Amino acid sequence: MRFRAPRSVSPSPVRLRKPRHSSTFGLQSDSDAYSSSDNGSESDYVSDSDESVVSSSSDSFCYASESEVPKPQPRATHDTRNLEEQREIEDTVAAIRLRTRHHDPYEDWERQTRLDAFHTARKDLNSDQKRFHDAQDRGRTAEMERRAARYAHQVQEIEMHFERLRLKAKQEEDQLMKDLKARQTKIWEGIEGVIKAEEEKLRAKLAEEARQREEEERKRDQKRKEEEEARKAKEEKEAAEKRAREEEAREAEEEIRRQKEQEEEAARLRRAQELEEVQQQEIRRIVGMTTAEADWKLYHDLLEATKRDTMKTVKADQGGKSLWSKGRREITPKIGQLTSDPGEINRISLDIYYILNPRNGNPLHPAIYKALLYSLSKAIILQAETEVTAEKNSARPLATVAFNLLETVKDFGEVFFSKLVQRAGGWPVPYLVASDNYSGPDQARKKAAERTRKLAMGFREDGDSEMETLDVYITRISGIMRIYFNILKFTPNQQPLHSAFQLPRFWTWLTRLLRNKQLLELPVTPNLIYTALDVMDIDGRKIWGRQYNKLLELIYEGVTVGYEPGKLIGGTSPEANSARSRVRMTVERVLSG
Repeated sequence: MRFRAPRSVSPSPVRLRKPRHSSTFGLQSDSDAYSSSDNGSESDYVSDSDESVVSSSSDSFCYASESEVPKPQPRATHDTRNLEEQREIEDTVAAIRLRTRHHDPYEDWERQTRLDAFHTARKDLNSDQKRFHDAQDRGRTAEMERRAARYAHQVQEIEMHFERLRLKAKQEEDQLMKDLKARQTKIWEGIEGVIKAEEEKLRAKLAEEARQREEEERKRDQKRKEEEEARKAKEEKEAAEKRAREEEAREAEEEIRRQKEQEEEAARLRRAQELEEVQQQEIRRIVGMTTAEADWKLYHDLLEATKRDTMKTVKADQGGKSLWSKGRREITPKIGQLTSDPGEINRISLDIYYILNPRNGNPLHPAIYKALLYSLSKAIILQAETEVTAEKNSARPLATVAFNLLETVKDFGEVFFSKLVQRAGGWPVPYLVASDNYSGPDQARKKAAERTRKLAMGFREDGDSEMETLDVYITRISGIMRIYFNILKFTPNQQPLHSAFQLPRFWTWLTRLLRNKQLLELPVTPNLIYTALDVMDIDGRKIWGRQYNKLLELIYEGVTVGYEPGKLIGGTSPEANSARSRVRMTVERVLSG
């Protein structure tokens, strides 16, 4: 309940001052209070009863109960109020109490109406928002469907374009092979024609000589008949000597002809070999194939250029060196924190990506960027040398991180493979680094050349400049190559990887290795073959089919009976014997699976 002064009935903001009755002591009369209550619906209200009490107690002079009304002060002796004035005062107080306790139904209705309007407005707002959000969701869904359709159409167009390119390349290759065969046939026809013409000339010459000899014999016979019998013996002797000389001449001519035929055959074979070499080079050029020596030299020179130019430039500048050191200190612990959890692998891959490509949009200096790629490659390989050699299952998470970075980080492929060539020598290619040929008794130079060759093949030295043992070398190289073979099995999601990390390199690696007799004699070879087959497992049969079976059969022959008598893959060392057993069991398991 509350008591408030009534509003003026006048619509004007100017409030007119009404005259007061002398009997109200500054209060309006009851008629004024009731007239003002008609307009009270336009005023504010408070829904809560406690608030109304507080409002009434703060805005008026009424009390919550009659006990709170202070008792009137005792009259002074000089008060001259009469009984009529006292009665008017009491009537006024009674009127005020009646007013404060009055309950207005209109105010309740107005309050409830406002609450209902608020609820209705809020319900309408929620309905409008829901319709708006549904419309937004439908719009987004339609847009995603349009984008998916457009993306599928673009993918189809790209695949059709690639198919046309493949068909065009195949047609060009077939045409080239056809031209080469036609050219070879023409050359052979020319050679055979020359040989046939020479043979005809020789036969004609011999026939003419025989005819002349027969004519001379006939004349001699007639002359001998006319001569005396005494000269007959002499003529026969001369004829025998002449026949002997003719036989020698015939044999000499036959020898000359045979030598000439041999020279022509050698020239023909030499030209055929040259044509075959030209054809092989042309085919390699068309399909983009390279030799193992060219691959090793390419990445070896790339690593040397990185160490000579990039790292030297970064270390020479103090600011660049500090940025490189900071990034390297951030990368190395993350590689060491790898686990088999996919979420953790993705998080670490993303963290390393943002180290190389800062979130602020400011790219690193190219030299610092390449130096960090070099440090990242080194960290991954060192982790492989320590963890994968102890537990081969740890290769998968490390290979996953390397694959994620190869797919997203620019220029990481060539830097990573060049670092593989440095730490594992020619085995990632594979290629046997040959030692320089030194002549003379200088043993020191020969020893230095052998040390250089071993370092190029991936051998490491300890603090005392001593080469690591063969079993340590084999274990370390196998761990590095296990990472490499695991990367080759991944299928790119965004774009093709660097050519050194694509799946066909697995087939190229095995075929190059089996064609190199010098590599097949090394004890590390069967260990790496086992690592490759163990990683690829039966997936190789799904990818290459019968050709992979033939390759496995060829490997099985090399580790059981050898390609030559007494020459098994890996030689006769104990490390090679155990590795050949593992290769044999792996091949049997894959072929029977």
